[in-house]
Amino acid sequence: MKTIGMLGGMSWESSSVYYQLINREVQKRLGGVHSAKFLIYSFDFDEMSTLQRTGQWDKANARMAEVAVALAKGGADFLLIACNTMHSATPEMETAAKIPLLHIADPLGKAIDRAGMTRVGLLGSKFTMENDGIIRGRLKQRYGVDVITPQGEDFDEISRVIYEELVRGKFLDSSRANYRTIIAKLIAQGTQGIILGCTELPLLVKPEDSTVPLFDTTPLHTLAAVDMALS
Repeated sequence: MKTIGMLGGMSWESSSVYYQLINREVQKRLGGVHSAKFLIYSFDFDEMSTLQRTGQWDKANARMAEVAVALAKGGADFLLIACNTMHSATPEMETAAKIPLLHIADPLGKAIDRAGMTRVGLLGSKFTMENDGIIRGRLKQRYGVDVITPQGEDFDEISRVIYEELVRGKFLDSSRANYRTIIAKLIAQGTQGIILGCTELPLLVKPEDSTVPLFDTTPLHTLAAVDMALS
């Protein structure tokens, strides 16, 4: 079994879900009391959130690369980022650590392709929704998928809920209702599916909140990680 080097804490709410899902799947496949081999670095999310909010992406990506090197030196066989937004650091991490990185957009793109879809909506942090270098560009270039995002007040509301509520462990019915309305607008624009492109979102948004399929990056990413660890 390969050792997973996971960069978490962005936020710890979703990192705990990653840990549970991966270990449960390893035990399911191997039986007995098997569990995953893990090295985990959990960031103080305030550090990374501040760098994001103030536009210091070079520093944020450099911190990710620094941790990636430490995990590689500690014995990790491949890297896993338990956060959509910080896949902005992919090039720096791969160059510095010199071990594979399982990009969150790849199992996502394969799932969308299997579903025969070419146009999907994306919900996530404002950085994930607006930055082609995180998910959007990779889906277009590698899988031919067009991605649309909410606009105006809807764009702001999606990101506000993530940073002001979900990463603080708040899951409000009013916010879920707002998300449901925003999803309906994206469907009216012709989206065939909706990407939950923030690892906290499945803690709030459920399949019944959408009339088209949801693509939750968290289970897709974790299952792919188990495949890689056991390959």
